[in-house]
Amino acid sequence: MTDRALQSRDAQPAGPADDGEEIGAAEARFLEVGRSRLEGRVTVSGAKNSVLRLLAASLLTSGRIVLDNYPDALLDAIVHVGMLETLGKTCRVVDGALVIEEAFAPPGDLVWAGRSIRNTLLILGALVARTGTGSVPLPGGCNLGERKYDLHELVLTRLGARVWVEGDRLHAEAPNGLTGAEITLPLRSTGATENALLAASLAKGRTVLWNPHVRPEILDLSVFLGMMGAKIEVRGQESIVIDGCDGLSGVSHRVMPDNMEAMTWAVGSVITGGDVEIEDFPAEDLEVPLIFLRESGARIFREGNVAIVRSGQPWPVEISTGPYPGINSDMQPLFAAYGACARGESRIVDLRFADRYAYLDEFARMGISSRVTSGTARISGGARLRGADVRALDLRAGAALALLGLVADGTTRIADAWQIERGYDRFLQKLISLGANASYTK
Repeated sequence: MTDRALQSRDAQPAGPADDGEEIGAAEARFLEVGRSRLEGRVTVSGAKNSVLRLLAASLLTSGRIVLDNYPDALLDAIVHVGMLETLGKTCRVVDGALVIEEAFAPPGDLVWAGRSIRNTLLILGALVARTGTGSVPLPGGCNLGERKYDLHELVLTRLGARVWVEGDRLHAEAPNGLTGAEITLPLRSTGATENALLAASLAKGRTVLWNPHVRPEILDLSVFLGMMGAKIEVRGQESIVIDGCDGLSGVSHRVMPDNMEAMTWAVGSVITGGDVEIEDFPAEDLEVPLIFLRESGARIFREGNVAIVRSGQPWPVEISTGPYPGINSDMQPLFAAYGACARGESRIVDLRFADRYAYLDEFARMGISSRVTSGTARISGGARLRGADVRALDLRAGAALALLGLVADGTTRIADAWQIERGYDRFLQKLISLGANASYTK
């Protein structure tokens, strides 16, 4: 199945267009949102930040992979599946699960003319681990300031690969295979930790990764690789030990629920004065963010795997992002939107991506006053918001703008709306199911 076929089948129309036809996220230019109160029940989909890593890991084996709870309308997953098919996999969605089988062994080069994603770095690690060579387009994804790939290069180099850039492609080779080593990350990096897990699983001997970033998605990937036959011991935030093996087998695995999506619906319920039941809510992965929400006016109750976010009143927040179990950098635009709806000043410090405040210029178009001083974003909340033409600079900023559109006067029109559904499965459909006045337009 081609990338185009997956888009046409899986990214189903999610709302009425301005010409009376229905269009999907991939074809939309704008998401239009009007004042609304969120109310009802919504189910959290499989996590973007987990499923993309599992897709890359499927390249390590010729065996059959089945991913349950698969977010089949996720645009980045659709792109990734297209890449897998280029590399010899066949992929089909059956009853909410993605079935991956191998038609032919992967070549070393990923020849891909479509949109690139950050996960090409993990594809490179998987290819060089299995085939001894790899070449991928330089990574794409969200523009969050300076996001280098030097830590990925460090991991592969320490495992014995030669890594270089040629034109707009990143290459790696290890003709005699990768060899286990001790690797110390100078800072905790999710992506570099994931690449170490993938590459070291097929390396000769033992790899010890010091100073990893152990977060729920890392644990999910470790479990997945372990079920495939890898020998992995996670020693908390201190280290991960990987004993390489000669080959990995196929496996069936359920994709973990998306904690970012869960937080999005929780914030949306509070700022709209809503009443939302969030099913498959991963509360155990969100302990610290939930503390800040509760202490800032959110009323959150739990019944089993369901979180009930009932009205509440947003108060100003003061947060610093950081490694798990702290607040992920991805969450800061959501907290900024929350603070914009509170009376008083909210302060946000991003310790990972210090330049990730460009979305505040888009907030300003809606009447939100803010400033950045010494790396701290200060958001003045409580002003009456107005609908405006804004742009989704990245997927989380786009989601934050959509939430603000729910509490603004008039209509908010978000350009580059496809960015949002890069990381949210059926975002518009779920918004509408909760009573939002929203639609895609061309």
